[in-house]
Amino acid sequence: MLRPRIIPCLLIRNGGLVKTVQFKESKYVGDPVNAVKIFNEKESDELVVLDIDATVNAAEPNFRLIGQLAAECRMPLCYGGGVKTVDQARRVIGLGVEKVALSSAALETPRLITDVGRTVGNQSVVVVLDARKRRLGSGHEVWTHNARRNTGKTVVDAAAEAEWYGAGEIVVNSIDNDGQMRGYDLELAKAVRAVTTIPMTVLGGASSLDDVAQLIKTCGVVGAAAGSLFVFKGAYRAVLINYPNATQREELIRGAVAH
Repeated sequence: MLRPRIIPCLLIRNGGLVKTVQFKESKYVGDPVNAVKIFNEKESDELVVLDIDATVNAAEPNFRLIGQLAAECRMPLCYGGGVKTVDQARRVIGLGVEKVALSSAALETPRLITDVGRTVGNQSVVVVLDARKRRLGSGHEVWTHNARRNTGKTVVDAAAEAEWYGAGEIVVNSIDNDGQMRGYDLELAKAVRAVTTIPMTVLGGASSLDDVAQLIKTCGVVGAAAGSLFVFKGAYRAVLINYPNATQREELIRGAVAH
């Protein structure tokens, strides 16, 4: 039976673990392999790792680092960044990663979602949609290349398209809320949930476990992903990897679902 998941999201830049604010102002926060070890100890539900510069630099995935992360990781692992071909996706999965995330390549060529799904299984294909509120009018548009390139697609259309082409999961990431720690964009989450039936993970803005609970109350069975929440502690954002224990997670989910 599907249940809500609480998911740390690690951003990689030049092989290091970083945290961004609205996809800019990246701050180095440590070694990603060491972070994986800590999340192992804390028994995280799942882990998402995104190389945020691979697409911008037209680089292929860092297979060496992916292999190191997968070898260390004892929880389901999703990797994204620079995956543009079926062969690259196959190689990522072959290293021991459970899910491969597609973004700009899938938006430019949606057929890639189908082709990758046929090769590694649809359940292993995740489409990441980085969404920003429209300056004029309502709704959100999907951007790529670290929020530098507007695809012109609405997030609702892009999500429905990804499911139609066979994606096994959607990750919807709020550019506006990234690193702000002011709560999830629930309007964005509800809009995507309304047009999709596949598993959905929401990322961007979580500041507390109360935000996680509110997302679950609003959208039901979703993945609640966060970066800053799980790598910073306190008002001064000291780097300290943290994650709720099993009892805290169970109580949070039970309370949110029963709401």
